[in-house]
Amino acid sequence: MRRPLAARDSGVSIACMPKIATVNAVSREKLLDFLRPRHKGIYVATRSDGRPQLSPVTCGVDPQGRIVVSTYPQRAKTSNTRRDPQVSICVLSDDFDGPWAQVYGTAEVLDMPEAAEPFVEYFRSISGEHPNWDEYRQAMTDQGKSLIRITPTNWGPVASGGFPPEVAKRMG
Repeated sequence: MRRPLAARDSGVSIACMPKIATVNAVSREKLLDFLRPRHKGIYVATRSDGRPQLSPVTCGVDPQGRIVVSTYPQRAKTSNTRRDPQVSICVLSDDFDGPWAQVYGTAEVLDMPEAAEPFVEYFRSISGEHPNWDEYRQAMTDQGKSLIRITPTNWGPVASGGFPPEVAKRMG
């Protein structure tokens, strides 16, 4: 159920209590547990001129704990990642004001046919089992897809927006 607009925009909960921001440092395993059910992210690579290049993506976590993103070889994120494999991704909750985590890592780009089996892991991590894996692999081949795999090297806390606790206390 969506909260009334005034409550969403003011940082106040539906009970009219200030929403308190959270910042929780987590281990790698806790990070992966947080990421697995979340599939929306903002992927950040570096352009050749040094500026950030951001892309909204669908993402998953493979069995080896890498964040996986489907793409095409022609996309900016793909060419920028090939040139500089140090990337970031901010993984968001389905609810825009839900918790998120930013992950830094080293990425690799896999092209077909090498990416065929990793694409099976990608699909499973997001949607579960496919009714016809051969058909799925063929579709990835026909579309000429690429897969980006990010090995996390560092990450920020699992965070959520809201008021700092000391501000919320003054408001409450």
